[in-house]
Amino acid sequence: MTDNPAETELKAEMRQLAPPTIWLGCQLIRQGDEALLLPEEAAAIPARQPVARRASGTARALARHLLGLEGVEDAPIGRSSAGAPLWPYGFIGSLAHDEEMAVAAIARNVDALSLGIDVEPAEPLPGDIADLVKCPGDVLADSASHLATRLLFSAKEAVYKAAYPLDRQILGYEHITVDFAHGQAMTASGRRMRLSWILRPRIVVLAEAT
Repeated sequence: MTDNPAETELKAEMRQLAPPTIWLGCQLIRQGDEALLLPEEAAAIPARQPVARRASGTARALARHLLGLEGVEDAPIGRSSAGAPLWPYGFIGSLAHDEEMAVAAIARNVDALSLGIDVEPAEPLPGDIADLVKCPGDVLADSASHLATRLLFSAKEAVYKAAYPLDRQILGYEHITVDFAHGQAMTASGRRMRLSWILRPRIVVLAEAT
């Protein structure tokens, strides 16, 4: 399938987020993408709504493409009881989507400890949500930017996805401290994360456990 301009632009920007040992990708969510789910994947999410199944199909097809670049063909990406993706032996990764775009990050487990990725539209975060997300100790990338709290929200989502497979702890926004000035984050349990991000054409944050 040929990329459309939105995919091409986002892929180009995402190249700066990670070293060559981490594969990143994005794909526009298209009508009918629920059909991209492999039978094992579809069985793992039987009760989800069509819109969610479509986004899951897009994200998993994208992740399978990235795994194929590492020589792993057509490996199903299941779903744990906690909702996290299940990766083939020897790999780690993360999936995310907003209403229009899916993103994925994968790596061999000898090259990275754990990964988390998130994507958000490049739009301000509603004030009531921003009040919940920003906590004492958070250092915003640019407190004057209208995207500052949306970026913070995305970073905490990515950190949670990277931390959960390691610690199996449910984290709220108050359990994650983000410091954009130093490109890092820390969970309440002491788990450190390296952060990289872009703001346009969409906000994408990659968290890597260190």
